[in-house]
Amino acid sequence: MHRAVSSAWWRSIWPHHGSGHSNAAGTAMKILVPVKRVVDYNVQVRVRADGTGVETAGVKMSMNPFDEIAVEEAVRLKEKGVATEIVVVSVGPAQAQDTLRTGMAMGADRGILVQVEETVEPLGVAKILRALVQQEQPGLVVMGKQAIDDDMNATGQMLAALLGWPQGTFASAVAVENGGITVTREIDGGAQTVQLSLPAVVTADLRLNEPRYASLPNIMKAKKKPIQTMTPADLGVDASPRLTVLRVAEPPPRQGGVKVGSVDELVSKLKTEAKVI
Repeated sequence: MHRAVSSAWWRSIWPHHGSGHSNAAGTAMKILVPVKRVVDYNVQVRVRADGTGVETAGVKMSMNPFDEIAVEEAVRLKEKGVATEIVVVSVGPAQAQDTLRTGMAMGADRGILVQVEETVEPLGVAKILRALVQQEQPGLVVMGKQAIDDDMNATGQMLAALLGWPQGTFASAVAVENGGITVTREIDGGAQTVQLSLPAVVTADLRLNEPRYASLPNIMKAKKKPIQTMTPADLGVDASPRLTVLRVAEPPPRQGGVKVGSVDELVSKLKTEAKVI
């Protein structure tokens, strides 16, 4: 199934509350790409002994894979002449500078680190990004659809709502043309195409592209690219968490299966042991 939907109806019920930035046809723009530092996807995640969260001490960290896809898409748009500048942004500890350097080695021009040591929830991140959007005036925000550490899948949608911008989530294809952007997005049972006016927020799905490996020369060049460091307070944002984690626990280990001799025995075990019927 493939559906096409215009953003005109969206504009009629939610007028633009953004910065007033517009992108006329043929005019290059700035792209803002938020990236998150997470436990590397190859690492076996372990819960801390005290049950307060996931163990990160001495654990390999890397850029969230969906954010890598977002950076790659921004770089491709720049290579096509659609964008003139790519700014990668991270909200996290000082070590997140390494994540920004990775993005700049892939092709981003500069980085912004909003340094905060404690966990920032999606709404807090969205508020920080809104402040940065108002400061940087990008024509497009491209970000991963979710982070693999918490799987929230909320920040992009919250940012679009706070800005009053159109959004194209779960993007599997993106085309910027005629002063707007066409996003093909993954939906249950097929794909949907939405046509959005700019500025807009797009969140990247796995099938959008395959991120490039940063070459050694680009890694060396990235070390000289600028990173601006600030705090949520500098942006006038209160990023205090609204939720309290009571306990984090490993899922119970799976038990071995058993063979049953009859349907009656199966039903009996489902009732008395598994308690699912």
